[in-house]
Amino acid sequence: MDNASFQFVGFGLAVALISNFSRSPVWRSAVLLVASLIFIGLVERNPLALLPMAGFLLLGYGCLLLIERGWSRSLAWVLVAVIFVYIWLKKYTFLPEGSFLHYSYFVLGLSYIFFRVLHLLIEAADRTERRHIGIGAYLTYTINFTTLVSGPIQRYDKFAQDQFAVEPIPLGPRVMGSQLERIIRGFFKVNVLAMLFNMVRVDAFAQLSQPLPVSFKLYAAFRLAVVFPLFLYCNFSGYIDIVIALARLMRIRLPENFDRPFAAPSFIDFWNRWHITLSTWLKTYVYNPLLVVLMRRISSPALQPLLGTLALFVAFFLIGLWHGRTSEFIFFGILQGGGVALNKLWQMGLAGTLGTKRYRGLAKNPLYIAFSRGLTFSWFAFTLFWFWSDWGQIDSDYHSIGRLNWSAVWLAVWLSSTVVLALWEWLRAVLLSIRTSEGPILVSRYALVVYASALGLISLVVTVLLNQPAPGIVYKAF
Repeated sequence: MDNASFQFVGFGLAVALISNFSRSPVWRSAVLLVASLIFIGLVERNPLALLPMAGFLLLGYGCLLLIERGWSRSLAWVLVAVIFVYIWLKKYTFLPEGSFLHYSYFVLGLSYIFFRVLHLLIEAADRTERRHIGIGAYLTYTINFTTLVSGPIQRYDKFAQDQFAVEPIPLGPRVMGSQLERIIRGFFKVNVLAMLFNMVRVDAFAQLSQPLPVSFKLYAAFRLAVVFPLFLYCNFSGYIDIVIALARLMRIRLPENFDRPFAAPSFIDFWNRWHITLSTWLKTYVYNPLLVVLMRRISSPALQPLLGTLALFVAFFLIGLWHGRTSEFIFFGILQGGGVALNKLWQMGLAGTLGTKRYRGLAKNPLYIAFSRGLTFSWFAFTLFWFWSDWGQIDSDYHSIGRLNWSAVWLAVWLSSTVVLALWEWLRAVLLSIRTSEGPILVSRYALVVYASALGLISLVVTVLLNQPAPGIVYKAF
């Protein structure tokens, strides 16, 4: 039930219904906590497998109590302890194999719990006013089933503002209708679009290893490069749509995690639109503090822009380390950090060469935006090879068509994504320009209802006809 399935949606809707039996924050919190425990129990039936995660949660709460009681000066050591235990439980390969627990245990959602625990510890140490967080509130926040599997990563103060409010946020018929529509859209993304993209990906991957003519392999490589980012987006953002809607029906506002990422004209902007809560967390707790430390130690005005670039690299390099425990993810992090760093250096270089005014003019040029958007998509697609594959498979794929052919493939990816994404943005703008007195027809209440109804019918038909589960949510592994 950890997938965006009928069972998961049904479970979430049932919890939302029971949660609204009373407006009392005590009732709503109790329902959410019990539902989260039931959800974990349904996913993992073996109580022994839950002990390591329970231990991690207790460690986090114990550290939080120490910080609340005046141990804020020991924050660095507390964070090191929590980070080390997390790395140990996730079995990062740079630790000795013999040091790990050698039995199967539950780690679903541990990475998201890890971020929430670190957030609580850092914020508790920074507060001038002491505020005690009880064990019930701590668990309700950290294991909230709507954010357990794949996020989004929500700040505690925003969670508490809704969950523990004496007067809960409104939930009228219009809000309920829009959330049900969002659930349908998310379900369609995960169970129809993502499944179809995954079928294309699997077929292309298989063709690369077969003795086929080069032209067939070139097309397979092109499809493999283009389709996986689309699959990942539909798979992940569809799940996020579902959980944000379910949480809103429980009167909790979760933060948005996506904002049309493939419309981004730069890699920096891409990470402002993709997995927003992850990049925001790293900017808040890694980039900003690191930049302050670097600027205090190195006061040269000429070097300060480069210090910002270095801090960006470190923050986004850690994205790779967070995603996985192997060398492939270290390289994935280097590519992410390198992408944003090179993007920043390019922006500073152009501004320095052309001047600020001319650079801003260039950045608004439609042709420049189109090619930049295509390049951003292509770079992200390239980095994802280290996200879903290993060195052996990457080497095999590389030698299946050769260096020059792969260069041609990536050039084709860049040019085609430039054209297709530009046409998509143009079409979207045209459709949004068709307006009535109430606003664009495309986002009117009538259009949204028709749209959701059509997607729901398609999802039902495809699910019944294919009679097979959609791919698991990729980000539940992190």
